[in-house]
Amino acid sequence: MGFFETILFPFKWVVSWIMWIFHEGFVFLGMDAASGWTWTLSIIGLVIVIRAALIPVFVKQIKAQRGMQSLQPDLRKLQQKYKGKTDQLSRQAMTQEQMALYKKHGTNPFAACLPMLVQMPFFFALFQVLNGISSSNAAGEGQGALSHSAIQQFDEATIFGAPLSSSLLHGFGDEGHFSVVVLSIIMILAMTASQFITQKQIMSKNMSEEALASPFMRQQKMMLYVLPIVFGVGGINFPIGVLIYWTTTNLWTMGQQFFVIRRMPTPGSPAAKALAERRARKGLPMAPLLGEKKGETPVEVPAAPKGQRTQPQRKNRKRK
Repeated sequence: MGFFETILFPFKWVVSWIMWIFHEGFVFLGMDAASGWTWTLSIIGLVIVIRAALIPVFVKQIKAQRGMQSLQPDLRKLQQKYKGKTDQLSRQAMTQEQMALYKKHGTNPFAACLPMLVQMPFFFALFQVLNGISSSNAAGEGQGALSHSAIQQFDEATIFGAPLSSSLLHGFGDEGHFSVVVLSIIMILAMTASQFITQKQIMSKNMSEEALASPFMRQQKMMLYVLPIVFGVGGINFPIGVLIYWTTTNLWTMGQQFFVIRRMPTPGSPAAKALAERRARKGLPMAPLLGEKKGETPVEVPAAPKGQRTQPQRKNRKRK
């Protein structure tokens, strides 16, 4: 067993065990144990468990991202202060001051990637489990918590005629490969489109003007187009089961971001102004936003439209 396999070994057990639990639960409810839909729902159940467990990490990610946005003015001042200074002492002093800024704002550049980094071992473990289904079935072995009989069921399971263990790049000439090609292309398009839409709605609705003008934002715009291409090209090597997992988790992310943009927008963003307008129409005060500093000026609530009837105020009358 190599170093990479050793690291992923416990994750493979966790992933396969959660899938097996869901599979047995659906079988108990009357579904066919060998059906591809039973295994598909088991993979979706795995996504729900992993993403639900990551919600606290996601909240920390939001706070970290908003901390990074709020320190941009200070960071630009620091860069201007050390502009043109390339000696070792200046670089060291600039690094120390940057670290102090991160500590002051309670953030760091890596916190924004935390949910992805936490999720990647589970993704690689699932890829290894599903990618090794056919070879394990041929060898009469199990995979993680899945017994050989479960592996055999999964290897023979299909949806729309496409085996869950097959991929677009492999299996040419195999029975049902046309279905694999069609379903893989549909899933890859759904996977990349959901990822693009998620990032696009963050940039267009949930970032302040200051954050949009920062150098960090230029990198984000580049990643907006690069990441879907990377996952789209890589998707041709993913088994159908992995594509189901990744598409489902992207759809979860898209829905989660929609909720955050509508209910917990970034201070100073178009989404925050829209939230203020909605609360103003309902006569509600603007609540503090997630990641907003104490004492920070909240989003101004627009004035009531002309012609709107104001509630009469009760006068304090003197008692006779």
